[in-house]
Amino acid sequence: MSDNGSIVSKEKVQKYLDLTTEARLKATPITNNIEDEKRLEDMLKMCDDYQKDALYFMNNGDLVRAFGAINYAHAWIDAAVRIGLLDGHGDDRLFTLP
Repeated sequence: MSDNGSIVSKEKVQKYLDLTTEARLKATPITNNIEDEKRLEDMLKMCDDYQKDALYFMNNGDLVRAFGAINYAHAWIDAAVRIGLLDGHGDDRLFTLP
């Protein structure tokens, strides 16, 4: 039986954990005011919380929830880049650029 991409494996979850960590490290704040800083802080906290959840689920054998959580984590970073609170530095592999 070949893996056509529909199997959630520990390796696949780890790949996306690594990708999200790379994105989290690369993106830099470009906020102009305290309100935007607060919104960005909330978005990054959501990213970090979902990433921790993904690790927890993966380490407890719940790979489907782990895969879902890491995708949510990455979406928070991606959204912050997309709306202009983070600079994705032109990296269209890690981010959906505006």
